[in-house]
Amino acid sequence: MAFRLVVQFSMSNDENTPSPDEVSHKTSSNPLILHGRHFGRTVFALCNYPALLAAGILQLEELQDSPLEDFPADVQQEHRVFMELLDSYPGLLDRLTNGEEEDIIHMGDLLGKGASGAQGDNTKTLRSAVLEWLVPRGQAVIPPLSQNIKSDRGFNHKATGALLCPTGLDWLDAETKQSLKSGETTVHGDQWPMFLYAGYIYNSEDPWKGLLRSKILIFITTRSSNAYLHGMKCVTKGSLAYIAMQIWFSLSSSSVFSQTNTITDSKNFYHTILDLLEDPDESEEVGDLMTWWTRWVFPNSSSSQCSISKNSALSKIQEKRAALQERTIAGLH
Repeated sequence: MAFRLVVQFSMSNDENTPSPDEVSHKTSSNPLILHGRHFGRTVFALCNYPALLAAGILQLEELQDSPLEDFPADVQQEHRVFMELLDSYPGLLDRLTNGEEEDIIHMGDLLGKGASGAQGDNTKTLRSAVLEWLVPRGQAVIPPLSQNIKSDRGFNHKATGALLCPTGLDWLDAETKQSLKSGETTVHGDQWPMFLYAGYIYNSEDPWKGLLRSKILIFITTRSSNAYLHGMKCVTKGSLAYIAMQIWFSLSSSSVFSQTNTITDSKNFYHTILDLLEDPDESEEVGDLMTWWTRWVFPNSSSSQCSISKNSALSKIQEKRAALQERTIAGLH
């Protein structure tokens, strides 16, 4: 059964849902809640966990008869997220397969509570922290921006507007600026903003150049200690997409984070970035990007210090893939 077919999987049952008194003493230390906080930040943020767990169990049964490649792309992606969740939490599969329906719902709710709690905490923190990077150090934001009120952000302010302006549009053009400010020009999640690029410079001839390497991304990433608490040694693709989404919302004029918000289109923004980072055809650029990030955030990590050895199996695999791509491209001309 496809993941999206079970999104309406019953998530609340008065008879089975623990009362607030029953769970209040566990909210900050429950292992599933803590893991949900980490998983949402570093692997997959916008997730309906009860539905993911229910669909994942059903998918495991179906995979006994058909390979994963026979299923639609969205089902494959969602199942990979489910498998990453299982791999990252020992014993979870046994609890899911041996539990009743209400147990699965409850475990999903705990994971979801952790993920949404972390997202809320980060949103609150970045609301003010992001203002530190709007202008060079020592300079004031003019006109001033409130740390708590967001209505004057987004395209309503020249500093936040310049960073949120989609690549391909000219923020310095008065007509473009007014169209964005008034909402006449609608910005969709796949129209990535300038703040994703190093130096806030976009090269249409080389759109990978500087992508996801801006100073504001580095600042927000390096101030997080969550990765160290979980023993991570490298930046993940999910964490990059998550931080970009958080910054996008922090710069926007929206006061409440919502996946379905039509002003920020956060869900589409997050997914398009993550899709690019997980695209096999972009593996070379993505590999360089992730190595660059690991060196920035974890300079002492062995993965940031080692290069691929010549004549190794890995180098041969990469050479073979590159040759195959060249032949494919040549065949198109």
